[in-house]
Amino acid sequence: MTQFTSDECRKHRRRTAFASVAYRVALLTLIYTVSLFSFASLGLAQTSAPQAYPQTVAPQNPLSTVPVPGELELAKLIWGTIAAVDNANQSGNYSVLRDLSATGFQINNNPARLAEIFSTLRASNIDLSNALLVAPSYTAPPQMVQPDVLYLRGYFGIRPTSVEFELYYQWMAGKWRLYGVSIVPLQVAGVAPPQQARPAPAPVTAPEKKRNR
Repeated sequence: MTQFTSDECRKHRRRTAFASVAYRVALLTLIYTVSLFSFASLGLAQTSAPQAYPQTVAPQNPLSTVPVPGELELAKLIWGTIAAVDNANQSGNYSVLRDLSATGFQINNNPARLAEIFSTLRASNIDLSNALLVAPSYTAPPQMVQPDVLYLRGYFGIRPTSVEFELYYQWMAGKWRLYGVSIVPLQVAGVAPPQQARPAPAPVTAPEKKRNR
């Protein structure tokens, strides 16, 4: 059995203690390194995850597929708007007109605001349904003022009051929806109210001259 002196025993204990400390330091270093790697991996995963911000979404209907309305389709759009406005004026309820419109129109105009906008037209007591009996006439060619917004301007030549209109439609979800509207009644010039017939004046005869005898 090996014998150790007191000095050798002290040296042996020191070496053992140092080795134990070194082992613990190495173990802690390893744990720390693994932890850093784990946190780094977690951070990378979080960075690559989708962000909770609104993303640009491709339109459901690409602008290249927006159809150009024909003459009949244009007339139907205008007639539909005239009918909706006339119904709202008659009933005083503008909710249906608003619901049929584009999203931007709905955001900017609640039913109360629409009632205020059309108050003058409503007070004129014009029967807009007469405009549904004739085709619209255009004072400017229909045009696309934006890739998905159509602009129409014209009138209905009905008597004694014609109806001028300016209309905007936006292509949404496969349909043209009302985006802006202006309807103005105008008195047709040259149309006088009927007058009662007057009796024709009696013919005037010249007095007879007396003859000298």
